[in-house]
Amino acid sequence: MIAPPFPDPSIPVASRAEVLVGYLDYFRYRLITKIRGLPAGELRRSRLPSGWTPIELFKHLIYDELRWVEWRFEGRDVADPWGDDRDDRWYVSHEETLDDLVAALHAQAARTRAVIETNDLAQIGKPGPGWNGADLPTLERILLHLIQEYARHLGHLDIVAELADGQVGE
Repeated sequence: MIAPPFPDPSIPVASRAEVLVGYLDYFRYRLITKIRGLPAGELRRSRLPSGWTPIELFKHLIYDELRWVEWRFEGRDVADPWGDDRDDRWYVSHEETLDDLVAALHAQAARTRAVIETNDLAQIGKPGPGWNGADLPTLERILLHLIQEYARHLGHLDIVAELADGQVGE
């Protein structure tokens, strides 16, 4: 996997969509490299009182993107939009591997990219059960929300990595 450049604001881009895709690609890449940099025994170990593990956080982000882009924005029927949760906690079965989840993240990124390429950022999401009656946001607002989700959770993973093995920084 080739490292995407940091989406520096001084680098010209053709559109707002390209800016948003750049940030999403960059944060996904950092998430993968950060979690792959952890010792294997740390993937399913929690170092925090809340109890989440790095692999659970990773799967949560895949499902969060699925929920926002496909289930909510596109209004697609998704078999299990909350497949990352069990008993109100993030969940990864013992059969799921990091390689499986990395492949799932790449597949989700491709689906999200296709949605961005075929819709205007001002397009409003389709009505459906994922909204619970809330006002429907634009694709741009959804993508900004996903960017902050990735950035925030990548920061959480940074802290866990530092606690696990002293790994710091990007």
